[in-house]
Amino acid sequence: MNLLIKINPVTRIIALMVLTTPLLLSLAVMSAAIALVATIILAPFAGVTWKMLLKRGWMLFLMAPVAALSMALYGRPDGKEYFSFLLIHVTDNSLALAAAIGLRVLAIGLPVVVLIARIDPTDLGDGLAQLLKLPERFVIGAVAGSRLMTLFREDWYSMSRARRARGIADQGKIKHFFTMTFGLLVLSLRRGSKLATAMEARGFGRTTGRTWARESTVGARDLVLILVCAAISAIALTVSIQTGFFKFLGT
Repeated sequence: MNLLIKINPVTRIIALMVLTTPLLLSLAVMSAAIALVATIILAPFAGVTWKMLLKRGWMLFLMAPVAALSMALYGRPDGKEYFSFLLIHVTDNSLALAAAIGLRVLAIGLPVVVLIARIDPTDLGDGLAQLLKLPERFVIGAVAGSRLMTLFREDWYSMSRARRARGIADQGKIKHFFTMTFGLLVLSLRRGSKLATAMEARGFGRTTGRTWARESTVGARDLVLILVCAAISAIALTVSIQTGFFKFLGT
């Protein structure tokens, strides 16, 4: 099930900002926990299973404990002190901030995985240019660049197989890496030059108004998504304030 399949990509980005921006105002365990639980529960309805969420967000699950540990050791000391050594002070306040920062990393990062997953760069470019009226040169250049980025892995594998077939793949890892990187750079420059020539031949950058092959529109589903994200954020902050967990920027 993927209820986001017909949602405009621009709407997804706006909804992401509506959901995560208020969470940046507070280092509260309660607000981050509510937003995180809501994200995990609603992820399957966005076409992202819990297994996919774990796989795509593995870096977040590594970053969260690291951020929490640093806050626990070097956070502002207050309350009962459990351990002290030089600049390290583990106290009630530092542990509370550690839990809050760890949950906030996940509460802000995982919605990115859910809402931005499977966005077509072309659809996003159409929305940015038609709905937000961003400069056409910037939008189309960004879309073309994102399309070319997806080819890097395929080019890397192709060059590796070609070098292995010629018997020159078994070299030192450092030398192999720099050789492959240089080859990938040359290949990218050639592809970019061909793309620029093709775009110029098609009249890209002319002063007259351009047309779009696909019209980017928004509808009721887009509004519902924004309202759901706003509701999650509002509930998280309200519960945090009512329960006394709210701390403006950790103060």
